[in-house]
Amino acid sequence: LQVLGFEVDTVNSVQFSNHTGYAHWKGQVLNSDELHELYEGLKLNKVNRYDYVLTGYTRDTSFLAMVVDIVQELKQQNSNLVYVCDPVMGDKWNGEGSMYVPKDLLPVYRDKVVPVADIITPNQFEAELLTGRKIHTEEEALEVMDVLHAMGPETVVITSSDLQAPLGNDYLIALGSHRKTNADGTKMTQRIRVESPKVDAVFVGTGDLFAAMLLAWTHKHPNNLKVACEKTVSAMQHVLQRTIKSAKAQAGEGNKPNSAQLELRMVQSKKDIENPEIIVKATVL
Repeated sequence: LQVLGFEVDTVNSVQFSNHTGYAHWKGQVLNSDELHELYEGLKLNKVNRYDYVLTGYTRDTSFLAMVVDIVQELKQQNSNLVYVCDPVMGDKWNGEGSMYVPKDLLPVYRDKVVPVADIITPNQFEAELLTGRKIHTEEEALEVMDVLHAMGPETVVITSSDLQAPLGNDYLIALGSHRKTNADGTKMTQRIRVESPKVDAVFVGTGDLFAAMLLAWTHKHPNNLKVACEKTVSAMQHVLQRTIKSAKAQAGEGNKPNSAQLELRMVQSKKDIENPEIIVKATVL
């Protein structure tokens, strides 16, 4: 976000030695009182007027509830504030979904967070959790996105799915839907499908990167979800391809790269993040 010209105030919900994709990690988890205290400091200095709030991985229900209170207060300060929420709860491995945060976070996301969010970026499993509906077809995915729109957010992007891609098994499908209410009260919905080449590795942090870039590119192309998603997914591809190439070189011929070697090559991808060459096109549905 800073590379793309945004002034960012970062609040670390956790301070860990490394990400949790490693075998071991040490560190602290911020609790809701500590979050509240940091926010109070911003407020006392009257620097709590923001255009965007972006949230990701959280493990604690009271922390998440505090985020909702803060977002609501910030929206009173600035009614145009856009809240981008990546509802990080779990994922599917070999077709089986499982949560990697405590289960009691789900009702908080569903009942409190999603209704105040403007843009959400769940994966397929998280979209299913939030709506209580399973997705087997693209049509069902579009219906699930409609249910999510009805809960509050104007923009819903299912960042990854196990749907069959028209381009074949080597591609991953993401789906986006942007619903906007015109001045006369009529609703317009733009829907897109993005198919990007699969990369054979497990990366950590791709969801964070996706949500941050979607925030940036929807800001620069507010009524064009197609272009925003093309730029976001193309930049992702550049980062992942550079990462896997570098990881394989470090691991050596025939060896599987480890977590350290698969750390996303963010700094090395600065130019691609700033101005991504469009290598992945979106289809308007």
